[in-house]
Amino acid sequence: MGQMKTVGKKAWGYRYVILVAVWLLYVINYFDRTSVLIFLPMIRDELGLTPAQAGFGASIFFFAYAIAQVSGGWLADRIGAKRVMTIAIVVFSAVTFLTGMVRSYVQFIWIRLFLGFGEGHHFAPAHKTIADWFPKKEKGTATAFFSTAWAFGPAIIPVVITALAAAFGSWRPVFYVLAVPGLLGMFILWYFVNDKPEEMVKKGRMTQEEYDYIKSGLVSDEAVEGKKGGMSIVVKDKYFWIYSLVLFCNLAIYWGSTTWISSFLYDQHHFNLKTMGALVSLPYVVAIVAMLLGGRLTDKIFKNKTKPVLLISYIVSIPVLFYVGMVPTGNVPIIITMLVLLGFFVNLSFGAVYAYPQIRYPKDIVGSAVGLSNGFGQLGSFVAPLVAGFLVVKTTSGYSYTGAFIFFAALAVLASIGTLFLKEDKFIMNNQSVKSSSTSL
Repeated sequence: MGQMKTVGKKAWGYRYVILVAVWLLYVINYFDRTSVLIFLPMIRDELGLTPAQAGFGASIFFFAYAIAQVSGGWLADRIGAKRVMTIAIVVFSAVTFLTGMVRSYVQFIWIRLFLGFGEGHHFAPAHKTIADWFPKKEKGTATAFFSTAWAFGPAIIPVVITALAAAFGSWRPVFYVLAVPGLLGMFILWYFVNDKPEEMVKKGRMTQEEYDYIKSGLVSDEAVEGKKGGMSIVVKDKYFWIYSLVLFCNLAIYWGSTTWISSFLYDQHHFNLKTMGALVSLPYVVAIVAMLLGGRLTDKIFKNKTKPVLLISYIVSIPVLFYVGMVPTGNVPIIITMLVLLGFFVNLSFGAVYAYPQIRYPKDIVGSAVGLSNGFGQLGSFVAPLVAGFLVVKTTSGYSYTGAFIFFAALAVLASIGTLFLKEDKFIMNNQSVKSSSTSL
């Protein structure tokens, strides 16, 4: 027991190499998807699109992405997370290259669909990898660190790609350049990552002590261990659907605001491209801190309980989202303050919300649980930008996004209510019936 404790407190271990690897892969993923949103005002103008058409083009990505979550989780449980992530990287890197060649609205829609389908097969396998490599008491922190990929990426992407666009004189060549990191991603995946920790013990990259520590803390259940019918098992748990609704709202808020924040600053507040790129990065710089803090609070302060962190995030986000769209044009200090608050409280939830299925469900079905719940949740990513696009109002001085941010605030209210009904005890399957244990592992 003392030895296990020593290993657990070890400053470094191969499980952290795995974590950094899947994190880097997802940063590459985010470069591809976020760049389209940063250039959305320019793409809209060049292709002659209305705000509603631009919103549909942004949203359709998440329709394909949502469908791919389910198949991605299902495939990860069957053929292995590493193989599925490889396919995803090949597809989304190729589609990113083709994005620079878009010349019409129809082409733009098809590109967004294929990009969503490719990137959608990346998420659930990445979470399954974390589930296979980290014991329960570290899942909140590990998941929070992984979640910073979608804060770190958007924090640096606007600055990098707007500088590239300025250097090239156009947004199109940027997408040709962004296809290159996919090659680096494939090398990282195949050299450093393995689906099974025991394989790294055999290769001498991980100690037996670390393997024993990981294995002793994995969420497992003899009733489902080794079984492949993950989806048929988790759908019997009513709390899975409550969680999926909460995740729907969570992702709708995040991607709704992420999709329109650059257009909001460009259209409503009339910032130039360079200033807009810097301000768009601000919420995501703050989000890195928020995500890591949320994970540590889940693991250390609330002892693997996700609900307190989720409630703090959603409840405080309500007034923040409500007011963001009402900030008077030109009031830069207030805009900066609201962007910081938005970045912190909207993103505080991510470590906890994605740790939930890893804490509740056995490792053998966690790929299916994450894939199905995120598939449902990503429908929020599809719906929110689309609805917000119709809530953007053209004015004499440009566009008003007030209605869109009020809509995001209403989603935070719904997420808060759903969180109150979540059950966090370990999921157990016995004799084809589902129950919750009264105690956690």
